[in-house]
Amino acid sequence: MATDHYETLGVSRDATDDEIKRAYKKLARTHHPDLNPGDAEAEATFKQIGAAYEVLRDSQRRAMYDRYGDDGPPADSFGGGFGDIFEAFFGGGSPFGGAGRGHSGPPRGEDLEAHVDLDLEEVVFGGDREVTVRTAVRCDDCDGSGAKAGSAPEQCSECGGAGQVRRVRQSVLGQMVTASACGRCGGQGHVINDPCPACDANGRTIEDRTYAVEVPPGVDNGTTLRLSGRGAAGPRGGAHGDLYVQVHVRPHPRFRREGNDLVHDFYIPFTQAALGAHIEYETLDGVEDLVVPRSTESGTEFRMRGRGVPHVRGRGRGDLRVRVFIDVPDQLSDEEEALLREFAEQRSEAVAEPDQSLLGRIKSAFS
Repeated sequence: MATDHYETLGVSRDATDDEIKRAYKKLARTHHPDLNPGDAEAEATFKQIGAAYEVLRDSQRRAMYDRYGDDGPPADSFGGGFGDIFEAFFGGGSPFGGAGRGHSGPPRGEDLEAHVDLDLEEVVFGGDREVTVRTAVRCDDCDGSGAKAGSAPEQCSECGGAGQVRRVRQSVLGQMVTASACGRCGGQGHVINDPCPACDANGRTIEDRTYAVEVPPGVDNGTTLRLSGRGAAGPRGGAHGDLYVQVHVRPHPRFRREGNDLVHDFYIPFTQAALGAHIEYETLDGVEDLVVPRSTESGTEFRMRGRGVPHVRGRGRGDLRVRVFIDVPDQLSDEEEALLREFAEQRSEAVAEPDQSLLGRIKSAFS
């Protein structure tokens, strides 16, 4: 019995692409062989899930599957339904006859890429930034048509506005129809006899444009934000492409990100670690009371709940983890050294004699 790919992923036959993708990711995580070592059934299920997703994720393969299943079209469908399959793959008419449905018109504009540098505060709280790109915009003089003001594009006499030229020939399989882009109009279906002088019939000019970018809280370094329709305008009134904004997060002087947590290696003096202290600690949200208990050891971690990075696709925030380390002074006054020696003597702790450190011996050698 053939496997139902929709049933395998647990989605309905009218599921959207996003629903199919989410279902696949959820099942793949559950049945991944790395998470189920030695489980042959889980491995087989994982392969079945992958095969189902490969078919349903592609709109053309999904359409063929919905119509014919995994076995493909029946043998008696040549010349009719099979032509639709050729059109699905090649975008032109069927070589086995039939009119087909050609695609003509102005092409879509190019996708663009920009970069934005963010501070950690912008990552945590979100905000709006601006990016400037050099791009193709619709020509104001001709409103994107490419034709001089007062004139208009004319239907191509070669292809009749279809944008394609079809040629018919006989073969052992019957009547063969091939389609190719019209050489006279370049596949656009119309020609411009009186071009716009401002854009030279292209329907667009090059300018610098500035766009607002909404930074979602929790965005990570290397993330790409998509601004739909903010790319280049297409020639002669074609649709706009998209703008992809690459995110770069500047290093923070205190905090580093680990997942959705923020981590800070915080150095405190020996006296605060030994005796305890209430420290006014500066978080990204403001000053908070960091309570250091008596006898805190170096490397102890304190966690401030909800003071980390927001979950970009969920609710809540990560935590702020403050790792406390003992800050050993590199210089001591005579009074401070005397106090420390008295302290060590009371605790019966052996310490170096005065000026017997490496630095002291070097100083003695040159005195």
